[in-house]
Amino acid sequence: MEYGYSILMGIFAAAILLYALLMALTKNYNILPARATVSVKPKNPEKYMTQLSKVVALVALAPALSALTGLWNIAAALIVLIVGFVVFIWLGTKLMRDVD
Repeated sequence: MEYGYSILMGIFAAAILLYALLMALTKNYNILPARATVSVKPKNPEKYMTQLSKVVALVALAPALSALTGLWNIAAALIVLIVGFVVFIWLGTKLMRDVD
């Protein structure tokens, strides 16, 4: 099971991307977890879901890049995962600022 980490991270990235695709296609605000809908009440839920799906897809790049790096080196893959999450979440906050 030499590539177990890469396989797991690839499946995790694919699951997150699938959820982002579901959010983008349906634009249904009710597919968010209940505790997330309590804190955010957008004026335009469809625009909010479109932007949020972009952010979720962007964040899914972190485990995908980590899976590719894990084929080479596990320690480097963990660094890529952590740094990737931090950078992509920061970029996601920039994308969500324009949404009401």
